[in-house]
Amino acid sequence: MTRHVALFAYPDCQLLDVSGPWQVFASANALSPQPLYQLTLVADAVGPVATNGGLAVHATHSYHQLTQLLPLDTLLVAGGSGVLQQREIAAVKQVLCEVAPEVRRLGSICSGAFLLAAAGLLDGCRVTTHWRHAPQLADEYPALSVEPDALYIESNGRYTSAGVTAGIDLALSLVEADHGADLAGRVARELVVFLQRPGGQSQFSEILRHQQEAGPLRRLLNQLHADPSVDHGLESMADLMAVSPRHLTRLFRRYLNTTPGAYLTQLRLEQARLALLNGRENVSLERLAQRWRLGGAEQLRRQFQRYYGVSPSVYRQRFASSQTDDSIQEKVSCL
Repeated sequence: MTRHVALFAYPDCQLLDVSGPWQVFASANALSPQPLYQLTLVADAVGPVATNGGLAVHATHSYHQLTQLLPLDTLLVAGGSGVLQQREIAAVKQVLCEVAPEVRRLGSICSGAFLLAAAGLLDGCRVTTHWRHAPQLADEYPALSVEPDALYIESNGRYTSAGVTAGIDLALSLVEADHGADLAGRVARELVVFLQRPGGQSQFSEILRHQQEAGPLRRLLNQLHADPSVDHGLESMADLMAVSPRHLTRLFRRYLNTTPGAYLTQLRLEQARLALLNGRENVSLERLAQRWRLGGAEQLRRQFQRYYGVSPSVYRQRFASSQTDDSIQEKVSCL
């Protein structure tokens, strides 16, 4: 059975929000003896649509024709700066509401969630979006339960995903649901991406954002990042900053909204996560915990689950195996 998938683009949408999921479904077609997905690009009007990066995509249907495409298996709304204008267009929201009951899977990439939320199509759902836009989404649409750190979420038949490349993760999960892990894995290998980051996995850009927002803490953070395995205690960190431990804690709260100890734990967990990705080294959790001063194996397991949303064993199974499969060193794209 060929499943009809439509993607909704608009002026100033994010190019990868369109091309990423599109290529996942197109690659599934290329790897199958027969077409598995019929792909349709929908926009304000038929013709070229300028994305926010300047490159145009070509829409074959306008949103006014969405009802003519029914029944649709999947409809995904791209994100991008133009979504704020789209959500003010009554006709767009009306059409989405009309077709939603006839679409098996309705979802969004990144800030596309704002358009579905404005149409009332995410009320009562758990949703996610790019971490930068999550507070605004939660503030403007209180009927939504926004989870800012998830990569993608399915809730009440609605699918939402985080920024940019998380749309690829979402599309891979849909291919796997439709046609199994084997095909989804072949698509992932073809695109040289992970198969697949679990939806609950943390948006890893957060610790990099912390470095950018560190203010007077930047010098200390640079030293912590240089070697997280050093026995950095609160007193020694305060000495490096020439401040009292109490003042250092206030600085961390002010600039990073965390504590020195919690930040260092996250940093050490990141090193343990990277070690798990090395498929050539079957390192034990006990060794990892000792190497990065994270207590014992059980403590590492609990912290890993809390921060990344999956257990170390699941993470290693999902990611480390895909990195070495077919001798290809795969990489994860930045959010």
